[in-house]
Amino acid sequence: MNFLAHIYLSGDNEDITIGNFIADGIKGKKYTKYPIEIQKGILLHRGIDYFTDQHPTVRKSTARLHKSYGHYSGVIVDILYDHFLAKNWNNYHPLPLEIYVQNFYDILRKNFEILPPRIQQMMPYMISDNWLKSYATISGISKILVQMNRKTKNVSKMNFAIIELEKYYTEFENEFTSFFVELEAFSENKIIELKDL
Repeated sequence: MNFLAHIYLSGDNEDITIGNFIADGIKGKKYTKYPIEIQKGILLHRGIDYFTDQHPTVRKSTARLHKSYGHYSGVIVDILYDHFLAKNWNNYHPLPLEIYVQNFYDILRKNFEILPPRIQQMMPYMISDNWLKSYATISGISKILVQMNRKTKNVSKMNFAIIELEKYYTEFENEFTSFFVELEAFSENKIIELKDL
């Protein structure tokens, strides 16, 4: 899953949310240098990624892209699934998406010192371009895919994945919707499991 899903699946705990958000940049046992609630967020993130990568519905989505994008298919599906979460946000959260993401940006600002340097550098661009809100539109997702392709020095060609998104829009959306119910349940259970960490 991509940024928005990880943030949403953290629940209401700000430290768990921060940990879940920064987890990709924290390798191996380095998570243990963070406060305990942030550690829980990092471990939650790892659990979500493992559950997602193994799930047959997600594999169905990635298989549709594999011929064109190879091992980048999983990254693309993460981004596409965030699109469907953002687009259908009212089905998942009582706060409007715009307010929810602004609240999250406030949490980032408040916790700036604890963020890894890479996240500190990325944060101003994320906020000024309002990445999380932009996921709700196809044009917003297209822009994200272009940025991600640039990061791979144009190797991934994932900027073209908008073609598959539009061609198989209903299939991707149905797969996301059925999978996300299970992912929410997994995440809630994982948070309970991590309480005794």
